[in-house]
Amino acid sequence: MKRIICLVLTLMAAFVSVQAQQATAGSIRGTILTNDGQAAPYVSVSLKDRNRGVITDEKGEFLFRRVQPGPYTVQVSLVGYAPAEQTVHVEAGKTASLHISLTLSDTQLDEVTIQGQQEKLSNKKSDYVARLPLKNIENPQVYATIGKALMREQVVTSFDDALKNAPGVNRLWSSTGRPNDGAGYFSMRGFATQPTMVNGIAGVTNGTVDPANVERIEAIKGPSGTLYGSSLVSFGGLINIVTKKPYETFGGELTYTGGSYSLNRFMADVNAPLDKERNALLRVNAAYHYEGSFQDAGFKRSLFFAPSFSYKANDRLSFLINTEFYQAESTNALMVFLNRTRQLIARNPSELGIDFNRSFTSNDITYKTPTVNLQAQANYKLSSNWTSQTVLSRGTRKSDGYYSYVMFLDAKTKPLPNDSLLSRYVYTQGQEAITTDIQQNFIGDFKIGSLRNRVVFGLDYMAQQWNNNNSPYIVFDTVNAVKRDDPAYYGLNRPAVDKALAASKATPTKNYISQYTYSAYVSDVLNITEALSAMLSLRVDYFDYKGQKDHIKGITTGQYTQTAFSPKFGLNYQIVPGKVAVFANYMNGFKNTAPPSVPTDLVGIVDSEFKPQQANQIEGGVKLDLLKNMLSFSASYYDIKVTNMTLQTTYSHNGTDYNISVQDGTQRSRGFEADLVATPLTGLNLVAGYGYNDSKMTEASTFLQGRRPTSAGPEHLANFWASYTVTGGKLKGFGAGFGGNYASENIITNDSRTGLFTLPSYTVLNGTIFYQAAKFRVALKVDNIADEEYFGGWTTVEKQMPRRISANIGFRF
Repeated sequence: MKRIICLVLTLMAAFVSVQAQQATAGSIRGTILTNDGQAAPYVSVSLKDRNRGVITDEKGEFLFRRVQPGPYTVQVSLVGYAPAEQTVHVEAGKTASLHISLTLSDTQLDEVTIQGQQEKLSNKKSDYVARLPLKNIENPQVYATIGKALMREQVVTSFDDALKNAPGVNRLWSSTGRPNDGAGYFSMRGFATQPTMVNGIAGVTNGTVDPANVERIEAIKGPSGTLYGSSLVSFGGLINIVTKKPYETFGGELTYTGGSYSLNRFMADVNAPLDKERNALLRVNAAYHYEGSFQDAGFKRSLFFAPSFSYKANDRLSFLINTEFYQAESTNALMVFLNRTRQLIARNPSELGIDFNRSFTSNDITYKTPTVNLQAQANYKLSSNWTSQTVLSRGTRKSDGYYSYVMFLDAKTKPLPNDSLLSRYVYTQGQEAITTDIQQNFIGDFKIGSLRNRVVFGLDYMAQQWNNNNSPYIVFDTVNAVKRDDPAYYGLNRPAVDKALAASKATPTKNYISQYTYSAYVSDVLNITEALSAMLSLRVDYFDYKGQKDHIKGITTGQYTQTAFSPKFGLNYQIVPGKVAVFANYMNGFKNTAPPSVPTDLVGIVDSEFKPQQANQIEGGVKLDLLKNMLSFSASYYDIKVTNMTLQTTYSHNGTDYNISVQDGTQRSRGFEADLVATPLTGLNLVAGYGYNDSKMTEASTFLQGRRPTSAGPEHLANFWASYTVTGGKLKGFGAGFGGNYASENIITNDSRTGLFTLPSYTVLNGTIFYQAAKFRVALKVDNIADEEYFGGWTTVEKQMPRRISANIGFRF
């Protein structure tokens, strides 16, 4: 018994001693960054002369626990970078923080640049898709990312060209600059969508998006109403733009791209710490872009300026401010609008007989789309398990100037042969739109028993206002689309338009529109086991449309409110932890629907209030993330059903037939998508994707019943890109890339009243050759190598860019 008592006392003394040591111990936490401000994962970090070491995680972060008080030297070693050391002092019970930025070594600069670029191509980790820091392999949802490294490799000069790398995404039409819908449209999973999100919050434009400030583009697939609401996303998905952020070292890049059709583009990216402690950081991205047209008139000119500032107040509180200022002026792209009320005579572009190298406009019929987007974010670590994130977004956009378009209309007696007579419409637009979005998120990572929960609870307030001051649309003239000697062709110019508008007796548009959305959402990723996780999410959304105030008539009409609930559920099972997973999801999206106009005789008899449209998706698939992010692959099948769609029908009452709106319409959209990003060999990059979509109006008006919606785009889409950079020998740094896009036939008019109009399938190939060194990069790019004539459209016919050659040179510092 004495021996047992002595043993217990000895153990208790040892335990007390250990506890005392731990109570007086501290810790060292830090982040390792590369020279371009990117996180450095899987880097060896050690304490000098202490025989202790750790490896950084995917965020470049590391942690030494239970470190006794005193001075320490932290050492960092990474192949291709100069060794780095930093001294830190540990205090009892406290955490010492440090940030170490690596610099390229003189002997292996090229290899490090190549390795870094390869890793970025396959990086799908996102804080925005699930509004949680969730790995792609853990997320039961499909999304594609296009990073700045891939855009640099392809010498991308436009946002639209960058999105060609997203599987199943197709541009429906170019930016028009018009009020409300002026940004470009893209089809995703059978539905039209626009780029409306920046860093996971509202960032709307009436023009185009300049890629100068884009870190990556996220094409998030499927109805996403649960986490993103309904005002700015579609049932097919959403496009989120992640901007470049400040980093802790001085550096930057200057680039110039010049090419065919008067392409001249300058870009600058400059980053600098503003204090010795590197708590205040500033990064500025800017671009000037001018581009002519392959047609006889047309141009785009823009100036972009995007400063961003971050400040770390302490270990718990940090701030980030992103701003974007965009000024642009351009002519409208030639979109030939097809007749929508009678049988078409021409059924494809060749039958129209139009010379699409003519623009049917002039260089003084231009519009401007100035845009200002401001974002402010505050992150406060409430505890080791909870973080508060407050985000404010304020965007102002305008459509100002002249807009014209052409459309085939009926002649006074009958349609002309071959749809040869085009009506040219013109008007002046003057709209200012303001979007305010405030979000408060609480993000947690904690356990209940043995079950890990990663939770986001959020509140979202969005206000949107539109001030419209537009002239009426008028038919300026008619011009023969086939005859080149029609003297009317050159009659469209600004003085003539001003005169025609002044003579018009049509009523202009002068009104004010406002709407407000109040939302709350919660999403929990629950780890049932280490391999099996479930995502459960719900949103409640209250929409308040204040109506349209007509300044001419002095009345406000159309007010209504609507409440919607949006659930989401997903399962994810990692067959091989961190590498292979299968997943399934149910996702919901919704769209607010205004009440119908009911004839007086039918009040109280037919529905006078509508429910929100609802889209419900079932999806399942597989994800792979192998070879330390060097191979990323996903494949999935989805089925989306949209209900509560409005359609026109006839209702008989007391011997009278009335045309009314009912919510009996449904649409089905099914498909398959695959996405591959891989680096199978050092220096070799592969990007490939495929999308198949089968969309059909299952319940619709007789004109559309059983037909494919024109917003669905081509049935089959494929993208591919392969590049190789020599990593050793005399040719080290030289490389080449080759790839392109395929699209099947696209039915852009599909109505029993008009018949079908089909754009032919196409395959467009592009290629680059380049040389990259430590401080500079030069490249030559050929777009549309075969100079194929191909078209895009959405009830419109728009010829796409013919062959273009461009050269690029960039300097890093």
